[in-house]
This record gives sequence, structure tokens and C-alpha cells, in this order.
Amino acid sequence: MGLISWERRGRSAANGAAALLASVAAIALSAPSAHAQPATQAASEQTDQSKKTDQQKAAPAGATLLDRILVLSRTGETAIQSLASASHVDQEQLDRRMATTPNEMLFGVPGVAAQADARRVSTSINIRGLQDFGRVAVIVDGARQNFQRSDHGTQSTFYIDPELVKSVDVIRGPVANTFGSGAIGGVVFFDTKDAVDFLKPDETWAGSVTGHYESNGKGWTTSATGAYRINENWDVLGNIVYRDYDNYKDGDGDTVKGTGFDVLSGLLKTTIRPTENSELKLGWVGSSDGWNETSGGLPVNDVDLKSNTFTARYNITDEDKSWLDLHINTSYNKTNLDLTSLAPQNRFDPVTGLPVVLPAGSLSTFDVGTTGIDIWNTSRFETNGIAHELTYGGDWVGDNVKTGGAAGGDSFYTPSGKRNVSGAYVQDKLTWDWLEVIAGLRYDSYSLKDDTHDISGHRLSPRVTVGVSPFESAGLAGLQFYGTYAEGYRSPSITETLISGNHPAGVSFPFLPNPNLRPETGKTTEFGVNYKQNDIFEPGDALRLKAAYFNNDVDDYIDGVTLSPFAPGSGCPFGPGIPICFQYQNFAKAKINGFELEGVYDAAWGHAGFSASITDGHTVSYKGVEADLATIPSSQVTAQLGLRFLEDKLTVGGEVQYNGKPKGNAVATDYTLVNAFASYQATDNLKVDFRADNLFDVKYANPLNGSTTVAVYEPGITLKLAATMRFGG
Repeated sequence: MGLISWERRGRSAANGAAALLASVAAIALSAPSAHAQPATQAASEQTDQSKKTDQQKAAPAGATLLDRILVLSRTGETAIQSLASASHVDQEQLDRRMATTPNEMLFGVPGVAAQADARRVSTSINIRGLQDFGRVAVIVDGARQNFQRSDHGTQSTFYIDPELVKSVDVIRGPVANTFGSGAIGGVVFFDTKDAVDFLKPDETWAGSVTGHYESNGKGWTTSATGAYRINENWDVLGNIVYRDYDNYKDGDGDTVKGTGFDVLSGLLKTTIRPTENSELKLGWVGSSDGWNETSGGLPVNDVDLKSNTFTARYNITDEDKSWLDLHINTSYNKTNLDLTSLAPQNRFDPVTGLPVVLPAGSLSTFDVGTTGIDIWNTSRFETNGIAHELTYGGDWVGDNVKTGGAAGGDSFYTPSGKRNVSGAYVQDKLTWDWLEVIAGLRYDSYSLKDDTHDISGHRLSPRVTVGVSPFESAGLAGLQFYGTYAEGYRSPSITETLISGNHPAGVSFPFLPNPNLRPETGKTTEFGVNYKQNDIFEPGDALRLKAAYFNNDVDDYIDGVTLSPFAPGSGCPFGPGIPICFQYQNFAKAKINGFELEGVYDAAWGHAGFSASITDGHTVSYKGVEADLATIPSSQVTAQLGLRFLEDKLTVGGEVQYNGKPKGNAVATDYTLVNAFASYQATDNLKVDFRADNLFDVKYANPLNGSTTVAVYEPGITLKLAATMRFGG
């Protein structure tokens, strides 16, 4: 609570700093730019300082973002080389999006959607219609984000400020099973900033201050970054961000209550290079958030959230020892959410189901701690002219959930308990001329327990991928086809298994635990095409395309069902309240299929991007009854265009995105968003960014909120202006 109070006391200072920077930016726009440094040159200098890391070595002149090595790749692949549906969002794209919340960082990434309700600071990621309870592994600097709170709408949420992030990698589907258990939907990896990304080659220290204003919600953001090079093998970076936002207005101009928030976030990271071939990164990412939850348009709960992630990552790679590419990651993430009632509330006792009054000031607590360790090595060698990249390793993640609070509090529906998930795997990537084969096998096991239950399970999951590059002619040499069959295994979560008690508000009915839940098994077939070509229309230009069709059958899919006490064998008891029960149960399967496309063209004059995704799916009961799957996102088509001027100092452009209503969704409609952006590197030390989101003030709701009780409309037209002042020596 003290940290939140400090934030609010600092509001006027934050507003003043942002206003000052915006004024300086306006002056700089009209000033002569004879001494201005091209943005690409500045970026190049920072890149050189990073000792030519793999990610940067993968981006020669004329390359695109799909040529960036995926941070989460364990065999050093770029997105365009990957025989999987993979995407990379780099620092330039993040700057262009001027993201306030994590979901804005993922704009236009095919097959990926985000659900944030009105709270905005808490985000749940959906990949290919799969979401929540670990189906999508969200990783920050190697640390799994497993916070979960049962509620209407989002279930599994994470907290990361976009200002702290330098890149985002996405791998869709269970081909990502080398990155931990349960990720049958895919993996999203957020990589935070390093000192080498900030310091210029000749600098020992550097700092920057950013002021950012948004018109919708009158939001202010102030960010300060500092980096210091202790010596050539040791550097450190710190970043602090403060955001203060009021309620925004939707496309009709109506205020959406409960959407304001204030958040203080920070990052501290040091990189130590003990030898020429090894590196140790120690990091902390934290945030302290505050917002109000509303009911019927009135504030009912004050929410205070603190999230802290600690990571230690060590790797040693020796080019003279091809068998050695060792990585050891350890992490601990702790999220504490306190829910304080702002007024007396009529509730139901979770044990008896009888009416009670929850007095103002009543507290419910949600504490989730996640510990993880991930170790792997890649050995490279040849046999009979066939190149091998053999990756083998293991991982363990432990969740410790503690909830509590006043009678009738919401914490009763996120049960306390412990869950351990572990796995080991081996994968061989074989390359011979035009043929590439990836064969892998993963073993998963889990245990879950509370005071009365002790549940466990295990399984082997295979992966086989075959890629061919059959053409040698100049125009087709960059064309590659691949096919994949992969399986993934997700164990039931603590909440799905152990949830119990009576519904706390509105009407009373019981939740029933289900210790007999079977784990989910995702079985995906995917066919894809990669294409890359340079020097098409002019020297130095580049075209990259990725497309894929997938079919995912999730056996024993888990979802919530409503039971009747009148149905034989339902296990639903008669009691106070309405005659129904709620329980998580297995379905025979969820059947999901779709198509994804991502392309980018880059040339001296600018860039153009295009992406599309179509996802369809339904559940099938053990009796063969089909039902719509509520987590299917909008079908989406996104086009982007950016133009460069004034020797690359000025970039202007726009985005158009069409969203199609998912089948059976009660909230969603078709809608189209139009955005515009501009960036100007005024001098070596001053950069100005502008963005306009939802230019035509469209009123729309996130289709993923279709399962919630009330439609939450997204922001209408929003103008953003930011200025960054940098200094160093």
C-alpha cells in the first residue's frame, strides 16, 4: 500500500516531466537538423556494442524482422528459418506501437489475441483458441508467469510493463514443448532490455528520460533508464516506469468505469561475462499496480497488486567445442493481489450458502509463488554428411498458491495448494542439403495436492517435422515446405481440480471439486511454407513470407459445465440458492483448426507488412455433442505500411486491421481499426513519437470477453505523444 501511495504523491511530478518533454519535442521538430543522427545509424551503434550477439548477426543489410534469431530458440533459428509458426516483435516495432499494456505489444501477430477486460494491467494471452491455466506458457526472461485468480473473464494473468521489454517471441502450437510442460497452445517469451542495447560503443554510462501522454483517459507515463559499463565484461541497467491513467472512453464517447489505474514498474539487470565464451545475467522485474473493480458502474473493490520476478541465466558456448552450448536458467516469480471491499456487500457464505454482509474493508488475498529451473545443452556434429543439432535437457516448475480472507470473499474460488510439473526431452535437428528433419520426444510428469488430495500423472509426447527446399533457381531457392506432427501434455491446474464452495454474489450455487480430471493432450498437425528473397525490385530490399494450416485435437479438454441436481449421477446436491452446480469436467476433445499468414517487405524507402489468421473450433462431449468454444478469437487481417524520409530520421505510416466475429459469440461484432504513427529522430539525443489508435472512433468489444457477464468496450480514438531525451558519456 505504501508504494501505491508513493505513486499517487508523485503524480504531479510525472505530469510535469512529461509535459516538459513534449514541449521540448515540439521545439525540436522545428529546429534545424544538420547535426541529427539518422535513426538507423544510432541503432547500428547500439547494436555493435552488443558484441554481435546471435540475434543481431542474423540481420544483415536488407533483412527483416523475420530474420531475427528467436530469443527462445534452442538451435539458433530465425523466425523465417523455423519449421514452425513463429513470430518476432523487435524494439523498432515496440517503439512504433507505443504500447501502454501488454496486449498492444502483440498487435497484428497472427494467431495471437489478448484478453484484459477493463483492468488493462492484467493480461491473458490466447494462441489458436487456447487460453488460461497454462495452455499458453508466458515467460519473462526465462521465468514462467503462472498467476491465476478465478473470476468472470480472464483467469491466468501476467504483469509486465511494455517499457521494460525489448523483444517478444511467439511460437504457436505444441512444437514448443522444449520450453516447458503444458504449452499445448504455444509460448510467448518477453525479453527485457540489456545495458548493451542502450550504451553506445564509446560510452561508460548513459541515461534517458521519456514522457508519454495519451488523450483518452488523460494518461501520463514517465520512464527513466540508466546504464553503466563497469568494465568490458560487466555492465548494469536500471529502468523505472510510472503510469497514471483515468477511465477511458469508448467509441461512443461513454466513459468505461473501472478502467483507470496507476502502476509503478521497475527493471534491474546486470550481465557478467566470466570468460570469452560464457555469460551470466541476473535480473529483477517488478511492478506495483492499483485499480478499482466495479459492479453496476460503481467501485466495489480496491485492488493492490505486487509482482516480482527474479532470474539468473547462465550460458557457455565454445565454438571450438561443438558439443557445448549449455544454458542454465533459474527463476522465482511471486505475485500478491489484495482485494479490499470499498462498501458493504451482500454475499453468500462459501460454506453454508446463506446470505451474509461483507463489511467495507474486508480483505481477500491471492498469493502465488512460482519457482523454476530449466537446463539444456545443444551438441552439433556430423554423421555421413548429415548435420545434427542434438538438444537435450529438463525443466521443473513448482506453484505454491495461498489464498484467504473474510467469509464470502473471492479467494475461496482460487484454492490453495501446491503443484509440481517437470519434464525431460531430447530433440535432434538433422540437415542434409535440401532436407531438414526434426525428431523429438518429451516426458512430462506432475503432482498436485492440498490437505485432502494428492494427484499425479505422466506421459510421453512426440514431435516429428520434415522440411524440404526443393528448388535451386534464383526465384524459388528461398521456398521451403514443411509438415509437422506434435503432441503436448497439460496437467490440470489447482483451481480446475480443487475449486469448491458457494458462488459469492448475485445468486448462490455450489462449485464442485473434481480430483478425477484427466490431463489434456494436444495433438497438432501442421503444414507450412517459408519464403525469403532479396534484391527483388531494388538492391538491398527483402521479402519474407510464412504461412501455415493447422489442425489441433485436444483430447480430454477441460472446461466448466453447469450441472443439475435433478440429473442422475450429476453429484450436484440440493441446497440454498438456485438448483445448479458448477464443475470443471473433461470433454472428449476440443477440435481447433485454422490458417495463419505473415509477411513483410523491407526496402530503403520503407516497409510493408501483412498478417492474417482464421481460427475455428468447438468442443465434443463423450456422447458426440458439439458446442462452440468460447475462447475462439476473431479472425483477423492486418496491413501495415511505413515510409522513411530525411535520411531515415522520419518514419510515418499506418495500420488497418479487420476483425471478424467468431461463430457463436454473443458479444462480438465485425469491426475495423485504423491507426497511424510517426517517429522523428530530431537530434542525437532527442526522439519524438506520435501515434493515433482507432482513428475512426469505432465502438467494439473484445470477443474473448463474450463469456463475461457484461460487455467491456475498448478505447475509442486515442492520441499518443512521447518524447525521449538521451544523454551519455
